[in-house]
Amino acid sequence: MEFCLRINLFTAFVSCIKVYVQAAQHVKHPGLQVLATASHYWPLDAVDGIHELWDQIGNRPGYVNGSNINIVEGMVNKGIFLNGDNGGTFLHFGNYQNSCISDPTWCGPEGITFSFFWKNYEVESRFAVASGGKVISNGFSVFTNTYGGYVEFYTRGNNHRWKANIGLPGPFWTHILFTWTKKDGLKVYINGTFTAGDQAGSVSENYGDPYPDLVIGTGNNKAYRHYLTGAFDEFVIWERALSAYDILLYYSAAIGQALVSATTPGVSRDVTSTAPTVRATEVSPPVVSSQREEVQSSQDPESLPVLGFLKALPNRTIPHNTANNLTQTFLKSVEEVLSSPGLPEQSIPVVSGLIETVDRVMEHMVTNLEPSPNSHLSLGGTSFVADYSLMKFPQNYDLSHYRFPTQGKSYISVPGEAFTMQSQTTIVGLFYHNMHNYYKEISPAKTRINEAADYKDHKIQVASCLISLKVEPSPALSVNLSGSPLIKIVLTHVLSKEQQEQVLNQSNKVYLYCAFLDYSSKEGVWSNEGCVRSGGNMTYSVCLCNHLTNFAILMQVVPLKLTTGHRVALSTIGYVGCSISIICLAITLVTFAVLSSVSTIRNQRYHIHANLSFAILVAEILLLISARFDPGTLPCKVMAVLLHFFFLSAFAWMLVEGLHLYSMVVKVFGSEGSKHFYYYGIGWGAPLVICVVSMTSALNSYGEVDNCWLSLTNGAIWAFVAPALFVIVVNIGILISVTRIISRISGESYKVHGDANAVKLTVKAVAVLLPILGISWIFGVLAVNTHSLAFLYIFAVFNSLQGFFVFLFHCLLNSEVRAAFKHKTKVWSLTSSSIRNINVKPFNSDIMNGNKEGVTPTKMNTWDKSTNSANRIDLSAV
Repeated sequence: MEFCLRINLFTAFVSCIKVYVQAAQHVKHPGLQVLATASHYWPLDAVDGIHELWDQIGNRPGYVNGSNINIVEGMVNKGIFLNGDNGGTFLHFGNYQNSCISDPTWCGPEGITFSFFWKNYEVESRFAVASGGKVISNGFSVFTNTYGGYVEFYTRGNNHRWKANIGLPGPFWTHILFTWTKKDGLKVYINGTFTAGDQAGSVSENYGDPYPDLVIGTGNNKAYRHYLTGAFDEFVIWERALSAYDILLYYSAAIGQALVSATTPGVSRDVTSTAPTVRATEVSPPVVSSQREEVQSSQDPESLPVLGFLKALPNRTIPHNTANNLTQTFLKSVEEVLSSPGLPEQSIPVVSGLIETVDRVMEHMVTNLEPSPNSHLSLGGTSFVADYSLMKFPQNYDLSHYRFPTQGKSYISVPGEAFTMQSQTTIVGLFYHNMHNYYKEISPAKTRINEAADYKDHKIQVASCLISLKVEPSPALSVNLSGSPLIKIVLTHVLSKEQQEQVLNQSNKVYLYCAFLDYSSKEGVWSNEGCVRSGGNMTYSVCLCNHLTNFAILMQVVPLKLTTGHRVALSTIGYVGCSISIICLAITLVTFAVLSSVSTIRNQRYHIHANLSFAILVAEILLLISARFDPGTLPCKVMAVLLHFFFLSAFAWMLVEGLHLYSMVVKVFGSEGSKHFYYYGIGWGAPLVICVVSMTSALNSYGEVDNCWLSLTNGAIWAFVAPALFVIVVNIGILISVTRIISRISGESYKVHGDANAVKLTVKAVAVLLPILGISWIFGVLAVNTHSLAFLYIFAVFNSLQGFFVFLFHCLLNSEVRAAFKHKTKVWSLTSSSIRNINVKPFNSDIMNGNKEGVTPTKMNTWDKSTNSANRIDLSAV
């Protein structure tokens, strides 16, 4: 009986929590929607005509057998009182031959549910509700006697029986609901809470005649002749097995449980009852008292309706088995609350309140656990919500050390010297499995963590499971965190994929705090007072604390920012470098145009140089202009598209530079004409295709955030980064191949001629090739991933001066260009002096090979060998 009362208390608690997290508007109670899905519903609030009972949903009337009935105050409006002591009076709801109601073998996989309110005045053995005959036949029955009661389901076909014992209902309204399915068997719910069940059932060898009638107040067998004294109300049948959540919703609606209205954040929440009015004054006292207190508590929008429940907990000794069942039932109820659909909208205050409630209930449980005078008591287990351990130690018990949990990488450890053991000591440990998932975004302003408040614009997340330990009397711990003894907490980090990416991103600074939920105010607030993180890395943390409560690791990710001085310096380098590059690239293009009539400058290599120079020139001009436009405007969007195209074109022509160099030095392939076609397709066609696809799929990603460029938040930036990285990787491979060949040729030349300058050719070739292959952009990748100032400055210098280096190495210092310029000036000089018939020496391979007049041409033997015929290349080409 006492256990049943405790179950009633838990039912009231869960009902209030369910109502609270629904946060419904002033609409129809969801429990009434569950009722509307019933197959049969007899309110039992009236007896019309010849004692007719109306089925308001199934439209199937029943009747009252006998005259000893009364209409009384019911659980919902009116109810029917049956006086079985003065004659054969019972309620008959009809014949249900070949149906799930009278024969469970007719039930499909959905199962069936029966529900009614019962006020019992009977102490002798009686059937309360029966269908399909007694236990020896098909159907079900609810039976009660002096010692208790039970619910049975039975099938004649396979000789099977399911039986669940229940507490004896008293002279107050009690809700009885039971479900049955072939898969889960029998489940019995008392006042909305699961109480007992029988999943597998057992074999019964008894047989009997089937009686397909459905009755209340007597057995189904016509020869039974015993009648129950008691009141009944709200008899409902669902031809499906209700879920625990649906049962709770219907029960809360039937008893008039209030809903909390929360239509708008910040608006006061009125308690409004939309369920049928409860007129009964004789409802189970524990349920009513706890409900009233909880509804009053729920009027405070910042607290959970749990205070009444905690006050209503019985303050008496609890046997070990009862405490174990009670703990499992309670945690199961908490699981149902966490699975409520409305919970995510208000998760943090609700979950914080749940954690406090679980802690306090467990403390109450272990305090009232039946003691053992000479040995310690332990109660532990696991559930969906948490792993738990309840320990009670007698006075003067030798406890050298305590750790919870005893296994695993996450735990709390209390040193032995912290325990006084001068009186009975209780310990409650809880390791919550999923509570941390509800703390996704915590405002630093709503915490008591001073370090986090310095970065108030960056949210905090819980990065580990929550763990709790409570010891009474409190252990003697050092006030100073540098002293001893202290509590040691080790917690493994539980990071989502997004959190892992944030941690691995070197441009972020990750702050980890050892924190706990402080309930000194109305709601739980995260604080780190009295705790310090003493060790660990990004996978786990070690904390030392001088108190006990709920602990977790909080993580705050703060993007690193450059100081104003560095930003100004980098910006200045960019503007100056781009300006110099623009001037140098313009000179380069003019030079190539003027010298285009010279045969050596008219070849494919300088054509590629000219296209690359043009792409970089336009890109850098647009980059300087784009700084004048505001993000989000149409001009800024247009500039972003043009920047995307021309920077992609610059990289595409860098790739062409690499492929052309590869074809000249490593492997000769294709004719000049065919390569010319492919080169233009790569240089201008590929960037155009990428830009069109990007604009079609994500036009809003251009020029919308901080500058006139691609968005960094939605992944659009990869339309530039991916092709750029591809070009860099390919060109690095080409550079390595070319460098190896040049190094080998230079080494052979040094052995043959002893020319020390030839050994330096490798270093010179790398310096010349870097600007046109775009290898210097690798510093940009390193700068983003490591956020190193050195790489940022190196990237700023090399990137902004790329045009200058192209002019320097491929125009100003290039021997072919200089020779062509001399030849061109000589032609201009001859033309201007009107000397028409002079025999001008042809501009031939002597000039290409750098041979001076009057000097016998000399070729390097290594370049003439047949084995190196594929590697014939003028040094100026590199």
